[in-house]
Amino acid sequence: MNVAQATKERIEELANKKGINFCKLATVSGIPYTTIKSIIYGQSNNPGISTIKKICDGLEISITDFFDTATFRNLEQEIK
Repeated sequence: MNVAQATKERIEELANKKGINFCKLATVSGIPYTTIKSIIYGQSNNPGISTIKKICDGLEISITDFFDTATFRNLEQEIK
């Protein structure tokens, strides 16, 4: 799994946990729905940290909480 896939899955997990759809997530995060959609559908392979921070703000979690998962801790090195 790469960082983009892990980010996508984490956003999906947190939105489901919060009980909101991606349109609502975009609204509460203050970012365009198309940005969320591009991350979820794999069109954005490198979502910026400022975008992830806004998503975290919309989900009312810290950026540390976003990345503090086994998935992110166990990512393989992408540069070989």
